[in-house]
Amino acid sequence: MFNPELSIEALNAFSVDTLVSTLGIEFTEIGPDFMRARMPVDGRTVQPFRHLHGGASVSLAESLGSVASFALIDPATHVAVGLEINANHLRSVRSGYVHATATPLHIGRRTHVWDIRIVDDGERLVCVCRLTMAVVEREKEVNSNQ
Repeated sequence: MFNPELSIEALNAFSVDTLVSTLGIEFTEIGPDFMRARMPVDGRTVQPFRHLHGGASVSLAESLGSVASFALIDPATHVAVGLEINANHLRSVRSGYVHATATPLHIGRRTHVWDIRIVDDGERLVCVCRLTMAVVEREKEVNSNQ
């Protein structure tokens, strides 16, 4: 399903100097129909009461789903951009890592819809998200000399 030329190492290298690396998100696994990443629960990702920040969970989900869509399209001709995301925060986390798994609900020519589940180190469900990505054609580069 995913581009077989993409590796975990390439995805992590691609994310250097982005929000992904700032939050400590690491891509960990590419399966036949899923992709996984993890994020530390630390000073970068907690709210003032030291619980995992809901916005950090949403950032993890959107980052993972965006990369999963990227792995399904031809980046020379198309880009995938976030269209809508929703999240239900179900459990508090104060330490360790959270682990996200993205699986497709719909892969179309113009949209991708991802189910993203985030669990804690004990495999307890922390957050469920649904992410819709728009797949759009890249704009043709304009030659400024014409």
